[in-house]
Amino acid sequence: QVQLVESGGGLVPAGGSLRLSCAASGSIFSINKMGWYRQGPGKQRELVATITSGGRTNYADSVKGRFTISRDNAKKTASLQMNSLNPEDTAVYYCNADLRSYALGSFYTYWGQGTQVTVSS
Repeated sequence: QVQLVESGGGLVPAGGSLRLSCAASGSIFSINKMGWYRQGPGKQRELVATITSGGRTNYADSVKGRFTISRDNAKKTASLQMNSLNPEDTAVYYCNADLRSYALGSFYTYWGQGTQVTVSS
């Protein structure tokens, strides 16, 4: 059984920083792209950042220059360093991974349960 577990959310004042972590566990054969998405109050889920197994990154325009995504392929983890946070960054942040388990023959997309990030003004 494959799981993605996020950690690191919390309450932070505007201008502050947080670091989110995501750990993939289970019978995982290979992980392709990993990413972070977020869903703010009354909003649709949106992409924040993604990173390929080769380290290629992609960011939403709203977080470029403030957030940094990274991963450790050996540990099957991904992190999101968030700096200069503002109240508009308040959302539930979800980890996402395209991975292939030993049990299944193809890549599927998995999601974590989400972690709340609240930025106070």
